[in-house]
Amino acid sequence: MFLPQEVIRRKREGLVLSNEDIHAFIKGVTNNTVSEGQIGAFAMATYFNGMTLDERVALTTAMCESGTVLNWHNQGLQGPVVDKHSTGGVGDMVSLMLGPMLAACGCFVPMISGRGLGHTGGTLDKLDAIPGYQTSVSEELLRKAVRECGVAIVGQTSSLAPADKHIYAVRDVTATVESIDLITASILAKKLAEGLDALVMDVKVGSGAFMPTYEKSRELAESIVGVAIGAGVKTSALLTDMNQCLANSAGNALEVREAVRFLRGEEINPRLYEVTMALAADVLVSANVTADLDEARQKLDACLKDGRAADIFGYMVNVLGGPEDFVENYDNYLPKAQIIKPVLAEHAGFIGAIDTRSLGLSVVALGGGRRTPSDALDYSVGLSEVTGLGTSVAVGDPLAMIHANSEESWQQAASMVHQAMSVTEQRHEMPTIVYERITG
Repeated sequence: MFLPQEVIRRKREGLVLSNEDIHAFIKGVTNNTVSEGQIGAFAMATYFNGMTLDERVALTTAMCESGTVLNWHNQGLQGPVVDKHSTGGVGDMVSLMLGPMLAACGCFVPMISGRGLGHTGGTLDKLDAIPGYQTSVSEELLRKAVRECGVAIVGQTSSLAPADKHIYAVRDVTATVESIDLITASILAKKLAEGLDALVMDVKVGSGAFMPTYEKSRELAESIVGVAIGAGVKTSALLTDMNQCLANSAGNALEVREAVRFLRGEEINPRLYEVTMALAADVLVSANVTADLDEARQKLDACLKDGRAADIFGYMVNVLGGPEDFVENYDNYLPKAQIIKPVLAEHAGFIGAIDTRSLGLSVVALGGGRRTPSDALDYSVGLSEVTGLGTSVAVGDPLAMIHANSEESWQQAASMVHQAMSVTEQRHEMPTIVYERITG
């Protein structure tokens, strides 16, 4: 007989749970025979006592199998099924380019994405800035888009990993979000439900990262790689820098605009290019599409230069309900803020440090992110032309362009940008873009 309180007691006492214990508990979460109080107690016991690798694998697979697991073998796909996941950052629009680029190289990408969390922007919120684009889709439409376009960037369907939704809602209100074990299971339950052949993780490091230290970021990367491989999916992780805005802009419509311009070859931020290429190349090698990283980069560069990646992005937008000519006429469709003016440097010198989390929170203050889950977003607001680390500035030089819909919100964001950017007399050494690659 299964008693959830016995599973909780064993974990509270620091004992190792069996595969059967974990699967029974998650089955109870899914069918509502385990209460929210019991989920909270289990999460807290796990937070304090941790899990072994085998326990993490069991928890992840149980959560994954709590709903539909996509099977692509009967879809006639002539290529590997792959995906990428980021722990989140500011100006991190990599998914918008990486998905179409991988599709142009012969992969199929059922990318289940999320919404903004705290200071970090959400891929779904960005795509919601495109008129008509559907981020909430049926499993049938998801399959259709992947078959026809090679990529679909959408939200979690109701049938994918439902246990994760129950557990995350409880973790959010019980101070157990930060558990490496539970973070790993939450991320991978959804990703493994996509039916992947290969996965790459982008784990951020620095002032705008979700994890507070390099060591914690590395611990999370190692956990995800170990569990995913244990569950049968070839996985690697890159530790990448988030000590400054990754792209030139931060904000929903502004990031979509920059992503399209990237795909069209009109605006390519070097940091954004390097992170996108490193992650995409890693996937191509893991999925055996290319023999090595050099060949992978050549294929990826080719699909950018000949316009195939941009065409695929446009096709995906149209199949998922957006305008047919979006890529060609993006400025006709994306919303624009009423006030667009620069915040100016008050001191001369070099940009020596950036509190990237505060930059992200300035976008939230403008209305481009959520303070509570029910908040409506203003897709037009945000930052563009954001000054990067090491840039020389004189008094009166622009630090960023602020896109706002009221003078009050512009002033608040300007104050936050000033506080986030430290100007120093000496130019500091630039941070590495990709720190480390973690494999099993």
